[in-house]
Amino acid sequence: MLRFVQWLGHHSLSRIRAAGRLGLFLFSLLPALPYALWRVALLLKQVYNTGTLSLPIIMTAGLFVGMVLGLQGYNVLVDYNSEEAVGTMTALSLFRELGPVVAALLFVGRAGSALTAEIGLMRSTEQLSALEMMAVDPLKFIFAPRFLAVVIVLPMLALIFSALGVLGGYLVAVGWLGVDEGAFWSQMISHVDWYDDVINGVIKSVVFALLVALLSLFHGAEAVPTSEGVSNATTRTVVQGSLGILALDFILTALMFN
Repeated sequence: MLRFVQWLGHHSLSRIRAAGRLGLFLFSLLPALPYALWRVALLLKQVYNTGTLSLPIIMTAGLFVGMVLGLQGYNVLVDYNSEEAVGTMTALSLFRELGPVVAALLFVGRAGSALTAEIGLMRSTEQLSALEMMAVDPLKFIFAPRFLAVVIVLPMLALIFSALGVLGGYLVAVGWLGVDEGAFWSQMISHVDWYDDVINGVIKSVVFALLVALLSLFHGAEAVPTSEGVSNATTRTVVQGSLGILALDFILTALMFN
């Protein structure tokens, strides 16, 4: 029993210390963010690395998720003679929930892990220390452009995911199952609200982007400068980012759609 109490206390204190280091990292990073806006070349490079290179998996997943939603929605709604509402069901599911959440989960697995590994490698090869020795602030030149790039690209990727999902639902429902095309689009347009559905989904993706960017950079900066340490940091980014996205999604859904 005593060993369990010791184990519990040790892990609780370690989690509290990690949360404190995360908060200090965030407060030290915030003043450096405006400098990244003046270095457009660095920012655009990170937008390409995190956003453009993530497009194939986002677009492919969005299309197939929409196709599955269209097929499953039709199978459920046809029993109630409401198969024309499959467009509404697909769009609402995507813009409210699946678009921001699945896009963020895919993003943290692809781009978030890559950012952590990159920063961890810089730490293990002492590139960050070399910048500090040359009076170059790594927060301004390394961390801030990557943080802003994630915040910029993830909401855009979530919208692309949702748009491709609606297209996938249309291809299945109208092109394969024979749902009336006019009813598909008209019901979707009349029931999907721009603010309550689309904008709230964008707000979710912005919150997810802040979480993913912060965790990716923090775990990279905190990585033990060994190959095993960088690997463990990358794993922590994916696991904590995924769980954080799901937890925040529940909280935001309760606040927005209650």
